[in-house]
Amino acid sequence: MNNPATLNPAAAPPPEAIEVLSPWREGWRVFRSNKAALVGLIALSAVVLMMVFGPSLYGVGAMDIVAGPFVPPFEQSQVMLGTDYLGRDVLAGILIGGRATVMVGLAAAAIAVTLGITIGALAGFFGGWVDTALSRVTELFQVLPALLFAMVLVTLFTPSLQVVVLAIGLVAWTGTARLARAEFMRLKGMEFAQAARSMGAGPLRLMAREILPNALPPLVVSASLIVGAAILFEAGLSFLGLSDPNVMSWGLMIGSNRRNILECWWAVTFPGAAIFLTVLSVSLIGDGLNDAFNPRMHLR
Repeated sequence: MNNPATLNPAAAPPPEAIEVLSPWREGWRVFRSNKAALVGLIALSAVVLMMVFGPSLYGVGAMDIVAGPFVPPFEQSQVMLGTDYLGRDVLAGILIGGRATVMVGLAAAAIAVTLGITIGALAGFFGGWVDTALSRVTELFQVLPALLFAMVLVTLFTPSLQVVVLAIGLVAWTGTARLARAEFMRLKGMEFAQAARSMGAGPLRLMAREILPNALPPLVVSASLIVGAAILFEAGLSFLGLSDPNVMSWGLMIGSNRRNILECWWAVTFPGAAIFLTVLSVSLIGDGLNDAFNPRMHLR
């Protein structure tokens, strides 16, 4: 059967009737077509809502002794997930401890991404001795044992969330720096950068307003991966007792109950599952962002 639009050109929709999606809407279309990334976004949103509204709705402090120690989960209605070795509510610890774990991860990732983009942009844009010097600094931090370096920093100062954030941020920026350096080296020679330079744009404007927006897609994906790594890093430091002992976190729950894991497995399993779910959600979102910023996926 012949297509009427083919036989009669007037029946075909005019070009202006064809919807052209903006880059953000096209990126969102590609992102939501990735079912795993969409599940990760929903799961992470649920975790964030749980941390924001859960403690006030539940009304139990993470450090409060609410029952006897080693109460199994689902045995008493007032302590749904049981109690730990001190008699503290495990569910209250998960609700409140998630705030410290996730906020430390986000803050440390922000420091790492900012530091990495700054150093990588300067090295890639200016080149020469600037690139050589900053590349050597990046390589120095890259070969340092990250966990050992962070442990030394936390040990030298009073263990607190601020010190943990700084320690994680100082050991997690090297990958972003190398990526930003490669992107700035590639983009600074393109036509749009040359045109802006010929119109009198200075180095700062070229880097901030011309090159950086075009280099953001891979950097955003890298930032999402750093968030997950920072959450795991914070959990590891808290597990080792190198965080603020007065602030509940998922890593602190696992570390403080590890000696009683046979009698109180739930106090270790549930916060560990919360860490796993959060990091997996961030990783799935990063995979979706990679698709959203990939021009080949847009062509599909």
